[in-house]
Amino acid sequence: MKTLVFQGDSITDCGRLTCGGAGYPVLNMGPGYAGLIASHLWAKYPGKWNILNRGVSGDRIVDLYARWKRDLLNLKPDLVSILVGINDVGHELSRGDGVDRKRFDEFYRRLLDWTLESCPEVRFILIEPFVFHCEGINGGYFPEMPFRQDIVRKIAADYGTLFLPMQEIFNKMLDNTEPGYWSPDGIHLMPSGHWILAENWLDTVRKAGIL
Repeated sequence: MKTLVFQGDSITDCGRLTCGGAGYPVLNMGPGYAGLIASHLWAKYPGKWNILNRGVSGDRIVDLYARWKRDLLNLKPDLVSILVGINDVGHELSRGDGVDRKRFDEFYRRLLDWTLESCPEVRFILIEPFVFHCEGINGGYFPEMPFRQDIVRKIAADYGTLFLPMQEIFNKMLDNTEPGYWSPDGIHLMPSGHWILAENWLDTVRKAGIL
């Protein structure tokens, strides 16, 4: 059985510690893209995947690093999915507690290096952080996010990992729909947005021969 671990912030977390009932267990996957992917893999490949969601709402790259031993390395993953970056910008805008570009790049690479030391055969899929032009969102996100997206893209290329260009994918969806159809606030995802992310994640992993 292979182990897949999802890591990230609130978009990955998506209420995983509180959502439950009617047969859907609490302390599991949550209803977001991670839960959708897990549901697909568990149904299509019974007994083949151990899937864990360890996203934490509000996390920056340095927060992932602080809990990486407990929430990733100890789980001995075969595949690691990472979506992080929006809070590294947003926390600076709201409370002066963000992570600058240099350290975002540095700590992201540390996570991958540390994981490869512990699990040399591990595979990664790095998800590009994204933002939508929704009413009420702080405009400071927009000049900064392309730099964070370029950092993640460059890291994926340097490490030869899978990369999911979600900003590009969502931008194409906006040709026919308003941003609010995919995101309620410019940062988090509506169920429609979670499905688009999950669908593209599965396509990327499938094309890489992992499924």
